[in-house]
Amino acid sequence: MMTELFSDAGMRRLDAIVQPGMLCVFDFDGTLSPIVPEPDCARLPSEVRERLMALATLAPVAILTGRSLTDVKKRLGFEPHYVIGNHGLEGLPGWEGKSAEFAAACDGWREALFMAMRDKKRFDPGIRIEDKRYSLSVHYRMAKNTKETEARLAALFSKLTPPPRVVDGKFVFSLMPDEALNKGSALLQLMAQSGASGAIYVGDDVTDEDVFRLRRPDILTVRIEPHADSAAEFHLPTMPDIVRLLDELVRRLARPSQDPTPRTSA
Repeated sequence: MMTELFSDAGMRRLDAIVQPGMLCVFDFDGTLSPIVPEPDCARLPSEVRERLMALATLAPVAILTGRSLTDVKKRLGFEPHYVIGNHGLEGLPGWEGKSAEFAAACDGWREALFMAMRDKKRFDPGIRIEDKRYSLSVHYRMAKNTKETEARLAALFSKLTPPPRVVDGKFVFSLMPDEALNKGSALLQLMAQSGASGAIYVGDDVTDEDVFRLRRPDILTVRIEPHADSAAEFHLPTMPDIVRLLDELVRRLARPSQDPTPRTSA
């Protein structure tokens, strides 16, 4: 059972992890930005942006998202130290060599999906395919019958070649190459490359469970809203509580006894 982060136990864990050199890592949709019916309408709220900018003067800040780099950067309104897109496929040094292979697989999937979607009797017109170059997101929030659409999409994905790794989220399926990093392995690589002494990671969805399942003492994991099946160590009661968490991080890192972490390039 997850414990609320703002409990006594949560505050003690926060005190223990917040140290100079720590890495502050956040998912975007549903964590820093509210979930919206149309993904293209998502933006970083001003109260969240202001606190992230303050936090970035005290510790390295990273955004680790399923969105592409091009997409998410225009929604931030500030420059974090690191922006990792496509669940780890973009923004991490060392994975550039796989890019062409991953892009080719996604091209094939996209064409197959578009061909199948021509059958309007089987596939709801509300389905939207988001091409992220190295992965695909298939949104079905606007479908009339989401349960039926979910089942038909899952059957369609099982016929794709090469077989994708399919991760289901909130009315969205993410299709990624089987060899692709997940958010957990991406975070570990980022920590190693940045030399971080520890990290806090905040997320809200199925794709964030790859981080939550790491269960490492040097990584504090926080989920937005409690969920019985989540492996996260702690939870925030609601998404707007991210503002209070950011305030708690800034307050601890700004203590006179702690030297601000120098800003590094992404």
